[in-house]
Amino acid sequence: MSRDRIPWKQYFMMQALVIAQRSTCNRALVGSVIVKDDRMIATGYNGSVSGQPHCDDVGHLMVDGHCVRTIHSEMNSLIQCAKNGISTENTEIYVTYFPCFNCAKALVQAGIKKINYYYNYHDDPLTLELLRDKGVELEQVKLESKYFESLESHLKQAEDNDEA
Repeated sequence: MSRDRIPWKQYFMMQALVIAQRSTCNRALVGSVIVKDDRMIATGYNGSVSGQPHCDDVGHLMVDGHCVRTIHSEMNSLIQCAKNGISTENTEIYVTYFPCFNCAKALVQAGIKKINYYYNYHDDPLTLELLRDKGVELEQVKLESKYFESLESHLKQAEDNDEA
């Protein structure tokens, strides 16, 4: 009997949601995954510069209502590609929150062709206009509960097997 496998979009969004749990700024736990040809090429989450204090440890560094200690997940994903010499041309990103204007500019400039997001979060008119003008596709990806139920069932079965 064939089982109902999770669709790619939901698979990648679930990865972004898990990655968000590594965020070190509790103002917004954000994760992202850059994908090319149905393969993850980079991940990122909200966090401080490597080796610098984290918001979760020392508090937020606020300027004009924004925490400036944190590098956004989208930027961390792009930086990971840059450091490893991986092209982001004609890729797509899965991100837990709709990107801010600065991240959207960087994503467009890096060649991201589609932004998949989970939460609507301050859908800035400037961001929407930029993405529309540059032909970047947007899609809100929702998760179907049956895939969580399947995971929970699998984990329960594994626990039962361990106890036997």
